[in-house]
Amino acid sequence: MYILIKLAELGAHKRPIKISTEYLANNLRFSQQTASRHLIEIEQNKWIQRKITSEGSQIKITTKGLENLSKLRTILGRLIKIDPPTVLILEGTVFTGLGEGAYYISRDFYKKQFIKKLGFEPYHGTLNLKLSKDLDLNIRKELDSYPAIDINGFTSENRTFGLVKCYNVRINDKINGALVFALRGHYDMSVLEIIAPVCLRKQLNLKEGQKVKVEILISKKIIY
Repeated sequence: MYILIKLAELGAHKRPIKISTEYLANNLRFSQQTASRHLIEIEQNKWIQRKITSEGSQIKITTKGLENLSKLRTILGRLIKIDPPTVLILEGTVFTGLGEGAYYISRDFYKKQFIKKLGFEPYHGTLNLKLSKDLDLNIRKELDSYPAIDINGFTSENRTFGLVKCYNVRINDKINGALVFALRGHYDMSVLEIIAPVCLRKQLNLKEGQKVKVEILISKKIIY
C-alpha cells in the first residue's frame, strides 16, 4: 500500500508514468531489490499496469488500485475524525503567584460572565499550579485544540481587559471549578490558574509545593 501511495503521489493514478526501480527505491528508502519485489507484488494483485522498457517502467494505477486507495482514505478519515476525550487529567504543584488573579476576577464584567457561563461566583483569587512533567505539558498544549468557554473582554478605567478562556474542572476529586487562561496573561503554558466558588487552598488544605490533580471536562459545544 505504501508503494501504491507513492506512485499516486507521482501521478500514476491519472496517467502512465515512467519510473525506474532505482528512483523509486531512493524515494521510499528501500533497496532496489525490495522496490522491485513490491512492484511485482502489486502488479500481480492487479493494482497497477506495468510495461517494462529500456528506460525503466511505465506504470499506471488500475481501477482496483484506486479502489484500495479510496478504502484507505475512508479508514484513515474515520480514525482521524475521532471525538475529543471527555476528560483530560493534569497534575501540577502549588505555588504562590503574582497576586493579580484576585484583581481580574473581581471585575464586575468578568464576574457576571463567570456566574452566567460557569454557574458560580468565583472566590477572589486563583489557585496557581506549575506543570513540570513532559506528559502534562503536552496535554496542556493539546488542550488549546478543544472548545473553551469564552469570557469576553471589555474596556474600563482607560484600560483594556482581554478575552479569558475557561474549562470546567474538578480539583482533587472534590471541588468543581474552572481553569482560566487570560490571553494577555503573565504566565506561560506551564502554569495553570484555577478558580472556584471557594478558597481552594483552605478547603483542600493545600501547602506550597503540594501536588494537585486537575480533571478537565471537555465540552463539545463552544460557549460564547
